[in-house]
Amino acid sequence: MHQQHTLREELAFEGVGLHTGLPTRVRLLPQPVGAGLRFRLPGGITFPAHAEYVVETRRATVLGVSGATVSTVEHLLSAILGMGLDNLLIDVDGPEIPVLDGSSKVFAEAIARVGYAAQAVPRVAFAVDVPHFWADGESLLIVLPAPEFRVRVAVDYAPPIGAQYFAGTIESERYRREVAPARTFGFLHEVEALIAAGLARGGSHDNALVFGPEGPLTPLRLKNEVVAHKVLDLVGDFALLGAYPHCEVVAHKSGHKLHALATQELRAGARALRAAMP
Repeated sequence: MHQQHTLREELAFEGVGLHTGLPTRVRLLPQPVGAGLRFRLPGGITFPAHAEYVVETRRATVLGVSGATVSTVEHLLSAILGMGLDNLLIDVDGPEIPVLDGSSKVFAEAIARVGYAAQAVPRVAFAVDVPHFWADGESLLIVLPAPEFRVRVAVDYAPPIGAQYFAGTIESERYRREVAPARTFGFLHEVEALIAAGLARGGSHDNALVFGPEGPLTPLRLKNEVVAHKVLDLVGDFALLGAYPHCEVVAHKSGHKLHALATQELRAGARALRAAMP
């Protein structure tokens, strides 16, 4: 898919926000060549899906401008990038993107079902020509030159999760099979603390993978579901480069904060932007 693509027709999703628990709805509207990915919030406020608009990364990636914000954009953006879409208007009615089942599976499957509209212009890609490195405590992120979008992600949590690793190219079929189904996750004691603090109001066993002392409280979808969800989040955050990544990302214990720092600094070096060649 070396040319630009949009959706063949509009898609809509509705549900509740993971953190607010409030009803929310989002529509994906096909857009012309060169439009890129843009958000439209209540009141007609629009802005591009670029890293400069990240305003919070504590529990999710939150974008905003002029006091208007939309939270938990990473799962939807992950599906959009992972499925290879370039030009969309993301019209949001509510404070968050709907959590749905806690993964990108519903978004990705809907995109595959509706299908693509090919646009006869080369895709814009974001390439790097030298290695880049970021660190924050034990978190590490490296971006290396590569002819395609590849990731290597490692995690190491306390039992019963332990260490997990994912390595592979991000392309639509593999993304749908090995990344999109992975749900947001946490330990039971963490979830109970969030609920006690009035947070995660939209969370449930239907949209999160919760681990008790002996293991997951619901069946795993993927053997390495925890690291696959970290890949899912990384792909969504790297959609904020504003162009299709042509690089290899190596991550260890990284999260939204480090992803935002990396994509903001990479975008600041705009000379890395170039047209993708067939």
